Amino acid sequence: VQLQASGGGLVQAGGSLKLSCVASGSISADGMAWYREAPGKQRELVASITNGGSTYYAVDSVKGRFTISRDNAKNTVYLQMSGLKPEDTAVYYCNDLMYDSWGQGTLVTVSS
Repeated sequence: VQLQASGGGLVQAGGSLKLSCVASGSISADGMAWYREAPGKQRELVASITNGGSTYYAVDSVKGRFTISRDNAKNTVYLQMSGLKPEDTAVYYCNDLMYDSWGQGTLVTVSS
């Protein structure tokens, strides 16, 4: 399955963005995840969602600010980000956990 991430951009601190990840095929049976890679840092898991809709947030600082969700009818996974901080600046990637497939990444830049 191929993944296409979008929705990144430049936003001021405190602002919001909603990332989308559209798959080329059905993801209804797949766990999905969002990762991010900040400049000079390793890629890290941000959040994941099971095929049943259970969510997990791996980064303490995003809990309560980010929400991962999915729409299987649209083969799409979302990451709603609010209360953005400069430290959220990174390239965000979606990942299909079933096939370990990666999207191309979308850049989120948060200015202070």
